[in-house]
Amino acid sequence: MMTLHETAQKLFKSEKPFAITMWEFSWIERRWPGAGYEDWDQALEELTDRGYDAVRIDAFPHLVAKDIDKEWTLEPVWNLQTWGAPAVTRICLKDDLREFLKACRRHRVRVGLSTWFRQDVDHTEMEIHTPEDHARIWVKTLDHIKEWGELDNILYVDLCNEWPLSVWAPFFRRDVALESEESVAWMKAAVAEFKKYYPKVPVTFSFTGDYVNCRDMDVSYLDFLEPHIWMPSVTKFYETVGYNYERFDDVGYTNLALRGEAEYRSKKEYYDQALVEGIQRLGEWARATGKPLVTTECWSIVDYKDWPLLNWGWILDLNRLGVETAAATGCWAGMATSNFCGPQFVGMWREKRWHKELTDRIKNSNMI
Repeated sequence: MMTLHETAQKLFKSEKPFAITMWEFSWIERRWPGAGYEDWDQALEELTDRGYDAVRIDAFPHLVAKDIDKEWTLEPVWNLQTWGAPAVTRICLKDDLREFLKACRRHRVRVGLSTWFRQDVDHTEMEIHTPEDHARIWVKTLDHIKEWGELDNILYVDLCNEWPLSVWAPFFRRDVALESEESVAWMKAAVAEFKKYYPKVPVTFSFTGDYVNCRDMDVSYLDFLEPHIWMPSVTKFYETVGYNYERFDDVGYTNLALRGEAEYRSKKEYYDQALVEGIQRLGEWARATGKPLVTTECWSIVDYKDWPLLNWGWILDLNRLGVETAAATGCWAGMATSNFCGPQFVGMWREKRWHKELTDRIKNSNMI
């Protein structure tokens, strides 16, 4: 059996772990003045200046496969977060996806592809009825990328962000747990269909949760694991402060602003230890399955932004703890420093020295 390091080298063609950030659908949706991504070359130059060498983006495979030339009208998934457009917007993927991938190559940034199955006004995402449908939209997307000469810079494909959450996989139409028979059967079939056409492209599904019941889940068909983990995933922090992932109501952010930092600091040792133990359990999962880990959404808390009473100091500290803990396990082939590493998060983005310290730690960590 290969070591995690040997498996990661084979999959990602890299001797060292990579430092990756999540630019999800913001890379194309946030292009109005001041939104962060109006100049891709500038954003990518700033990214590499901070030590990152990979990005994870939404490739919108359901829209690419349906009609790559069409101008798509997208409905907002929320209006409170700083990811993506907070209101209706339009995108055209043929030129923009191709040009963004070319820009990444220019800046020596590798690209992980994922999808949040963004909702257009025609609900194209609901045309996925089987796992084979799911795989084939990705096959068509990679066919375009191959035609453009950009396939060799694709790091991996994540067939669905945080499977099987209904907000990101509404077509699945089953309210079941990640480890359920229905969920696993869909993932297996989708991967098998995808591998018929692109057997050499690393492929996975990304996950979220506390992972308590996942140790016995069959993951043999996945090339690697992409678990997302935050301190609130493994504690009752959000319940305590009154944050419930509200997407169009600011009550959650009001509660977080008034109570979040104070709650954390009042029980810092408890919350820190819970995060450390959660990360270490993921390391145990990697060792048990022989699957290296990649994590692109992580560590401190799930949702945050530049906002009154929301200070970045405690978030920076928690994310540092997460990176240090994950790097020490030797199980991560790639990781992010947080899910706020983009130019739209001004309070995080300006901490250039912090980014450099953590990306250096990631890239100089030793896998087992």
